[in-house]
Amino acid sequence: MKKVLVLCTGNSCRSQIVEGYLRKFTQGKAEIYSAGIETHGVNPRAIETMAADGIDISRHTSNHIDEYKDIDFDYLITVCDHARESCPYFPSNAVKFHYNFPDPAKAKGTEEEITEEFRKVRELIKNYCITFVKGL
Repeated sequence: MKKVLVLCTGNSCRSQIVEGYLRKFTQGKAEIYSAGIETHGVNPRAIETMAADGIDISRHTSNHIDEYKDIDFDYLITVCDHARESCPYFPSNAVKFHYNFPDPAKAKGTEEEITEEFRKVRELIKNYCITFVKGL
C-alpha cells in the first residue's frame, strides 16, 4: 500500500484539507498522513469548510514531521513554499510534489469574505487531489 505524506508549515489548514480529500479519493487504497514543520492545531474553519463538502476532519490532529521520520513514504506533497524551503532533511526515497496553495488562515475581511476564501482554497485543493489520485 502506498504511503503519502502531506507537509505544510503548521499542519492546521491546507495539509489537513489535502489529507481529508486524499483519504476520500483513495478509498483506503493508500495510507495518508499530514504533518507540519510546526504544529498549530487543526483550524476550526478548515473543519467547517470540509464538513460543508461532506468530509469530517474534526478528529484529525496536528502532527510534527519528526513523528514520521521512520516511515518510508512513497510520495511527499508540500503544499506551501515555506514548508518546501524549510523542510529539514527527510530520509526517504519519496517522489516529491509541490503546490503552493494560498493560506486561507491569513484571509482578512468580513466573516463572509473569510469563509469564501476558505471555500476557494478548498476547491483548489480538491481539484489538485483529484488529479493527483488519477495520476497514481
